[in-house]
Formats: sequence, structure tokens, C-alpha cells
Amino acid sequence: MPTSSATALTNLTKSLPISSPFAGPLTKWHMQIVSFARTHNPNIILFNSMIKGYSLSGPFEKSLHLFSLLRSRGVRPNEYTFTPLLKSSSGLCDCKLGQCVHAEIIRIGFERFGSIRIGIVEFYVTCERMEDARKMFDEMSYRDVVVWNLMIRGFCETGDVDMGLCLFRQMSERSVVSWNSMISCLAKSGRDSEALEIFGEMRDQGFELDEATVVIVLPVCARLGAVDVGQWIHSYLGSRGPLRNVISVGNSLVDFYCKCGKLEVAQRIFNEMPRKSVVSWNVMISGLAFNGEGEVGVELFEEMMNKAMSPNDATYVGILACCAHAGLVEKGRELFASMAAKHQIQPKLEHYGCMVDLLGRSGCVREAHGLIRNMPMKPNAALWGALLSACQEGRWDEVEKVRVLMKEKCVKKAPGQSMIE
Repeated sequence: MPTSSATALTNLTKSLPISSPFAGPLTKWHMQIVSFARTHNPNIILFNSMIKGYSLSGPFEKSLHLFSLLRSRGVRPNEYTFTPLLKSSSGLCDCKLGQCVHAEIIRIGFERFGSIRIGIVEFYVTCERMEDARKMFDEMSYRDVVVWNLMIRGFCETGDVDMGLCLFRQMSERSVVSWNSMISCLAKSGRDSEALEIFGEMRDQGFELDEATVVIVLPVCARLGAVDVGQWIHSYLGSRGPLRNVISVGNSLVDFYCKCGKLEVAQRIFNEMPRKSVVSWNVMISGLAFNGEGEVGVELFEEMMNKAMSPNDATYVGILACCAHAGLVEKGRELFASMAAKHQIQPKLEHYGCMVDLLGRSGCVREAHGLIRNMPMKPNAALWGALLSACQEGRWDEVEKVRVLMKEKCVKKAPGQSMIE
């Protein structure tokens, strides 16, 4: 490669902004920055340490500026210099910069190092340049599980799940991360049955489940109605105390049992959780709404407030759904008003949807219509459809008006579509 790659890289780094070194109390990393600044002639080990530090904690452009400083002082980079530079290029979403780093790696003959090759693959995967990533991957004489996982993730995240699955099948050695990644990609692509099959293979091959496995697989079980598999996971967790007590694991179990209609089991798990996050409360409240126990959901929300837990957007979607299912119109109005007044949460489409559902179910069609007309954002098909459904249930004189409004706004209700999503 011509030496112009180094010049191009230097020119690009000069155009990057220089951020403030740090703010707030000194940490070990900040002390390292100060120590480096006081060193008159830092060697390559010190430069590499600083470049890596900025690539991990940011600001990413700092690591590129340090590389320019390194070159200007005549310090020769080594095999540990470039992987952090590639990571910083990814962090900056600057593909051109990363390509210049790659060109410099080739120029000085460092492409032969395995760690650098993995860094190049990771950079191209992050930039969604899968052809370039595949080219580097195919040229590697030895591919460890890390680079296989990177390629699988890259293909799946760019929409080529079949290629990701093909690579997964070619792996001679897999880690738990490999299994989790493949199951997650299939689930996100709506291929739940295949995801559960892969999980079955994971079990058969004796791999231990971790937090990510549980959080990924339980929603798949709920969607497929695979109660036996979900219960097996629950039983598996019973002999693994530390994992069982992880908040996200508890949340996933509660959500699974709620969606499978096993409300008593969900409530027991929720009550036994040693620690709860706002997500824990949200999952239980939404689960109660899902199972038609709106009044119990309102009671749980009040308990949450008494424990000084701060609600979020999702909390209000759940509690307003509880009010809709229980027909608690006044309570729903009160809670909707309290979102901004008490908790500085601005209502979104989902919250308006819950209120339209609540008012429509209770026969307050004109109020629901007024809410839609006065909302600060453009209503979607689900909102108009919910209003139309309310009209059809008992206010036939309003149906035609709503249909005309929907036609004027070019809104179509998809057949069989849920009105509150």
C-alpha cells in the first residue's frame, strides 16, 4: 500500500473535534490521563494504553488524535495500537476513517495478527459492510468463536438471518454467546419455532443457561404457548440461586406466566423477588391487565407509589390498560392527568390509545373523540379504529362520522388488527 494511507489517516483525525478531557470527580482513568499528560516522552506502551482507554470510554476521537501525536513524535505503532483505533472508528460511525486505519494496517504489514483481523471484522460488521467483513473472515486461517459470533450477528442484524444460521451450523465450536445470539436473531425475525428448536439443541448438548438465555427464550415460549419448556427453565433456575435472583430473570418469569394465564404463579414469583426494578412492577401490572384483573393492577400501582418507585412510560400504559379492563373511568382520567402533572411524563400514542379504549368501552364516545382531536400528535389507525369500535358497540349514529374522518385522513384499519398495540 502507498504511504498515502498514513497521510489520509492523519488528515482525517485533524478534522475531528476535540472534546473536553473530563468532568466531575477524578477516577483511575482520569488520573491516568493526567499522568500521561505529564510524561515528556511517552513510549508506545503508554500511547497504546491511552488509545485503548479512549476507545472504551470515549470520547472516541481522542484515540485518533493520540495516534496522530504518536506518529508526529516518531513513535512506531505495534500490533496493539490498531484494534482500539478500529473500535473508535466504529464508535464514531466513521466508515471512511476505519478504512484508512485498515489501509495503514496493511501498509505496515500488521494484517497478519489475529487480534487485528478480528478488530477489522468487528469494524466492518458494526458499519454493516458485510461483504468486506466476509472477505476478511474468509482470509483468516484460524477463526475463533469470537469472530464466528461477530459474523453471525452481523448477517442477522443486516437482515440475512439464513446466512447467519448457515454460519452457525458450520461452527465446530460454540459458546453460550453463540447459542444466545442465534436464538435471539431467529426470535427477532419472527421465527419462533426455529428459535425454540435451536434452544432444544443447546439443552441437548449440555450447555448451561445464562441470564441472556432465559431472557431471550421465555418470551418465545410465551408466544408459542410452550408452557412445558418455560416451566423446565423455571425448574432449572431453582437449583441456581444467583441466577434465579437476577432481576431480569425474575421479570421474564413473571411475564411468561402472565402471558400463559398462570397469574397465581406470576404473582408468587413477583412477591418472592428479593429486589425489584420499575420493569418488575410494569410487567406485573401489565400482566394483571392482560388477564382481566384491572382492579388488582390499580392496587398494585398504588403499592408501587407507596414504595416511592418512580413510574415511567410503560407503567402508565399498563395501569391505564388496567383501568380500561376494569371500567374505572374516573381513575383512568385521574391517572392520565397525573402523568405530566406529577411525574413529568408526556403522554404518547400508546397512552392516548389506552384512554380512547377506556372511554369507548364506557360509552364516553364524544369524550374519546375530543381526546383524539385535541392530542398534540397525529393519531394513528389504531386510535381511530378503537373509536370506531366503540361507536359500533352502542353509538351507531357516530359511526359514519368517524368513518368520514378516517377517510379524510387516509386512515385504513387493517382487518383483524388489534386496536391497542
